[in-house]
Amino acid sequence: MWSPLPGRFVLLVVLVASTALARDSERSGVRTLLLSEHPDDATHRVYVAGQVVTSLRFEQPVDAARTRLLGWGGRFEPLGVVGQKVILEPLRDLASDEGLPLLVTLKDGTEVPFLLRPASEDDGRKTDQQVNVFKDPESYDAMASTLRRVKKEARVLREENERLRQEETSEDHALAALLVKGSIEQTPFLVARTLMAVDEDAKIQAVLFRGKGKAAVVFKVTNLHAHNPWSVQRVRLTTLPGGSERTAAVRATAPSFAPGASGVVAIVTDGSAFAEEGRLTDLFLEVYRHDGLRTAFVTLEHRLTGE
Repeated sequence: MWSPLPGRFVLLVVLVASTALARDSERSGVRTLLLSEHPDDATHRVYVAGQVVTSLRFEQPVDAARTRLLGWGGRFEPLGVVGQKVILEPLRDLASDEGLPLLVTLKDGTEVPFLLRPASEDDGRKTDQQVNVFKDPESYDAMASTLRRVKKEARVLREENERLRQEETSEDHALAALLVKGSIEQTPFLVARTLMAVDEDAKIQAVLFRGKGKAAVVFKVTNLHAHNPWSVQRVRLTTLPGGSERTAAVRATAPSFAPGASGVVAIVTDGSAFAEEGRLTDLFLEVYRHDGLRTAFVTLEHRLTGE
């Protein structure tokens, strides 16, 4: 961990991850599975993560005596069956090539086979926090769950389209793109400070930039993990000490950095973000990596903008 620096610029990057999941990622862990939509797929995938509870919710009670997880051998908490739910919790992440069979038997004798696989954000396999399983697609619960899923997907698409539209005309996103490419001379920024830190998962060089009416931070990341890609899940910018949310432009050289590979993440914020209640204030920038854990946080003093 880097300790706070004296002087005008303060930068603290923590490479020991602390738990802080985004609200959106929590909601995205709920999905609907209609068995009739997959008649040729006898085994249904469920994506799990270490120390994260996954529940399977059915239309009728589950027969606990005939529901079993095969080959779990100390890698899961004991299987839980409560009414219409099956509760799963891996003690650790599954290896990328692991798949454990789960057979759920309902009270009417219906057997539903599942294959538990490791979640992977980079392959689009998000952790299932709850899977609503329906046999009859025309039942009230099935249609209501499907409607919620469709509405959510439509909302996500609208938000993504709006985000892309705004980025097309955003000066801050254009500056972030130049920083990612290393074209610093084409921006109004000057290097204020550079720091390095290394842990078992990544090596990060953090470069703090001073600009005219803007501030920026560039993270040069080398992924040291043997198997997992590294990527940014979200960036959070708030005022100090008020905690009011502010926006920032984020650009990266790639959606994710493969094991052993390096990449750059650039973050730019406008000087107006430093204003709160008629005065200038400092900002607190937090970076959350692919698994939802906070990998870096930066204190940006308003002097970085030259004001």
